[in-house]
This record gives sequence, C-alpha cells and structure tokens, in this order.
Amino acid sequence: MVESAPSTGRNGSAAEPPTGLIKRSWAWIVLLFMGVAWGYSISLAKMAVAGGAHPFGVAMWTSLLGAGFLITDSAARRRSISVKPDVLLLYVACGLLGVAIPAILFYYAASRLPAGILSITVTVGPILTFLFAAMCGLERFASLRVLGVVFGALAVVLLVAPAASLPDPSAAPWVLLACGPGVCYALENMILTFRLPKGANPFMITCGSFLVSSAVMVSVVMATDSFVPLAWPWGTMEWAIVGIAAINAVVYGLFIYLIAYAGPVFSSQVAYLVTLFGVAWGMIIFDERHSVWVWLSLIIMLAGLTLVRPRKHERTQE
Repeated sequence: MVESAPSTGRNGSAAEPPTGLIKRSWAWIVLLFMGVAWGYSISLAKMAVAGGAHPFGVAMWTSLLGAGFLITDSAARRRSISVKPDVLLLYVACGLLGVAIPAILFYYAASRLPAGILSITVTVGPILTFLFAAMCGLERFASLRVLGVVFGALAVVLLVAPAASLPDPSAAPWVLLACGPGVCYALENMILTFRLPKGANPFMITCGSFLVSSAVMVSVVMATDSFVPLAWPWGTMEWAIVGIAAINAVVYGLFIYLIAYAGPVFSSQVAYLVTLFGVAWGMIIFDERHSVWVWLSLIIMLAGLTLVRPRKHERTQE
C-alpha cells in the first residue's frame, strides 16, 4: 500500500496536506468532486455519440485533448514528465487500462444504453477492486468495510432490479460491455497500488497515460478509418468531447492522488458516487425518470459509503 500522497508541487516533492477540518474531510471532499464530475461525463458521452460519431474517433479526441490540457499545465508549471523505465511502464499500463480500453468499451455502450444504466455499471470497479486487494493481501475482510461494499452493491441492485431492468431486453449484451471498464479500472487500481513510485506527481502519471492512450487511439483510428472531424462551429458533439477530455484530465489525476492518500478500496468507492450523480445528471439532461427504488438505493448507497473510511495509516502524510 502506498502510504504517502503523490506530489502536486512544482518540483515533484511532497505537497503540504490540507490542515484542520479540511484535512480530516479531505479524502471525502476529493471523492465527492470526482463523483459529480465523472457522473456528468457519462451524460456527455451520450451526447458525443448521439449523432452517430464512431466510438474510436471520440476516444481518440478525448485522449488527445486530455493530453493537450495536461501538457499545457505541465509546461505552465515547469514540471517535467519522467521517462524512467519503471514510470514508462506505468504510463503504458494506465494508458491502456485506465484510458484507451475503457473509453472504447464505454462509448460503444453509450450509444445503446441510457445514462442511468451506464452509471450503474461503474460499480463493477470497486467490487472487483476490493476482491483483488483482499486476494493480494492488501485488505482484510474487516466487517465494516465489507459491509460498506455490500451496501453499495445492494444499492445498485435496488436501483436496477425492481424496475425490471432495461428498456430493451436486446440491450443486455451492451450492459455486459459497459461493465468492461470496471474490470479495467480494478486491474489498474492494483497496478497503481504496487507500482506507483513514492512521491510521484499524479498529474505527471496522468499526462503520460493520456499520451500513451493518444498514440494507441490514433493508430486504431487510422487502421479503421473511423476519424471524427471536429467541424467549426462546434455543436453538441464537439463541446461534449472537449468537456469529457477536460474532466478526465483533472479527475483521473485526482484519482491517482486519492489512491496514494486514502488507499485503493476507499478511492474506488467513487464509482458509487459516479452512479448516483450519473443517474441524477441523466434525469436532468435527458429527462430520464426512475422509480422510488432509486431513492431507496440512494439512502443505502450513502450508508455504505460512510462505512468505507480511510484507515489512519492510509491518511498519514510524511
């Protein structure tokens, strides 16, 4: 388990943690922000592919633009990108498991499923993360933490099962496809836990990951002739792609930071908040309507989240 937070300073050294009340609530504040932003990106994904844009092309642009945002930020802060062999391997692993493959799977599924259903599939990540962490000896089957994960899973069941599910039964394979990113994220969580260098800057790792994903997606788009032009003046699709890129660039870096600060299982609980806010954004933006089971699910989900707390040693900064 990585015990100290990655740097967010200009020179790559450990940044000073928040103090006082903010310090005690810091992990929760970061988690909430990530949930709201990533939940919104699910609706943006539906907007991006609603006009028939090819998922490969959308994934390429979100990777390229995200990399561009991060490179610009690094240049402004005069922060270099490490090219050490172990870090380069981390870029490749995170670029594939954290950006490229999940993006392809998710954008394909987004063209066939409502935002609420897409949001629900995100919870595959924390469930598998807990299982992988326990299998690797990183987590104990402590009753409260297990109960928190169970509550989260139960909340998802209440969200989808009583409504009998999907608007179209033939969409079931797309639900399975939408669960694929959760598997990728769980594997990525374990890689970051074991291989994230101490003191590494999370946005440096994010930038390298997006560069790798960009290279992969450009190659895929060229091989499949699936380029999506961003024609001016920009419409809904173009702005949605830019929005996804900006959100991913910021929140992905925060996710790596939170893994080091609060541990992989706690960090992965962002998926439950993404589910919550993803459903809410779908209702606001697409007028999706859900039953009373959604609100019962919300209560149980929040109860489960409070049980999965960062352990004291995980929150300690050196």
